[in-house]
Amino acid sequence: MEKEMTSPAWQKVAEVELVYRSKVKASERPMIKSSKDAADLLLHHWNESKIDLVEQFKVLLLNRANRVLGIIDISSGGVTGTVADPRLIFVAALKANAVGIIISHNHPSCNLKPSRADEELTQKIKNAGRFLDISVLDHVIVSSEGYFSFADEGLL
Repeated sequence: MEKEMTSPAWQKVAEVELVYRSKVKASERPMIKSSKDAADLLLHHWNESKIDLVEQFKVLLLNRANRVLGIIDISSGGVTGTVADPRLIFVAALKANAVGIIISHNHPSCNLKPSRADEELTQKIKNAGRFLDISVLDHVIVSSEGYFSFADEGLL
């Protein structure tokens, strides 16, 4: 037996709202001019008690002038890996109206050499960004002892 609906199905949908709010003036936002600028900013915002403990993935959202619109924490995983869902990365970039992003994760081992999985993920995100006209400017691997830039090493 079918249940009778008390209200039409069209009234039972979720509302989606896209909002980006910034309390920082555009001229006061940090500007990224190099991989070192990106690494320094990321490390400043990284939880010191976790950088050598668990792998985490973060994204810098940039405007056309390479000023930082925001930093988003995408995931936190285990000792040897974390999941970075491209959909979560780009929903944040689209919401902030970013034209460029810098993706980043840490290596708790302090070995800054990218893994094959790191390289494949970078290409996957770069290809998705190309489709959305959002440039992936760099992938920065950070640790408590330094950083590695895919762009500086010609891997992007």
